[in-house]
Amino acid sequence: MEKIRVENLYKSFDGTPVLHGVNLTVEEGDVVCLIGSSGSGKSTLLRCLNFLEEKDSGTIQFGGETIEPTTHSINRLRQRVGMVFQHFHLFPHKTVLENVTEAPVYVMGLSKKEAEAEAFRLLKKVGMQEKSDTYPASLSGGQKQRVAIARALAMKPEVMLFDEPTSALDPELVGEVLETMKQLAAEGMTMIIVTHEMNFAKEASDYTMLIHEGRIVEKGVSKELFDNPQEEPTKAFLSKILT
Repeated sequence: MEKIRVENLYKSFDGTPVLHGVNLTVEEGDVVCLIGSSGSGKSTLLRCLNFLEEKDSGTIQFGGETIEPTTHSINRLRQRVGMVFQHFHLFPHKTVLENVTEAPVYVMGLSKKEAEAEAFRLLKKVGMQEKSDTYPASLSGGQKQRVAIARALAMKPEVMLFDEPTSALDPELVGEVLETMKQLAAEGMTMIIVTHEMNFAKEASDYTMLIHEGRIVEKGVSKELFDNPQEEPTKAFLSKILT
């Protein structure tokens, strides 16, 4: 079943084109990694999918339905599409538990008791249940990111978007976040991941797409794309990144 379809997506900032006619299809349960140089448009594409950036033109479909900010509730869409950011964006004045229960209570209308029960389940899932009463300032970067993943999952999304979820972490903390993401992939969560972790992209994702100068220039089964890239920009990027 098709979860996401993007057709002919364009986006510019201050007259500078960033996305040039991007086309993208993601099926239910797919784990897709977006790779490419900094400034190639990867994060902008992800932010357009969650309507954090407004596209210039093109169509974005979820479950076969074309979504437009003028005709759809974007807040309702964001319940369906969870997003995990590079810099966590946890509420510093709220505990781990409060961070995870905030949106289910105030957006979904769950009771505090229901939200806390689900939050404890998710915190256990990401290995953070013992930190439920802790404030973010006391957590490592890896712990903050795992809480951010639990917070996104609390909205019961159909799709998870990850925008370079490990790039702000110290190297020794990257593994714990990637393991959490691998667990989600194994459970069948549909995910689109902007990442610089090439081994993760090759081993844990179904498909990898290279974005170069605002276009998807190559897409394929991850292992095949890494072992035998076909397009010159992909060959150049991987030879630089993997050596």
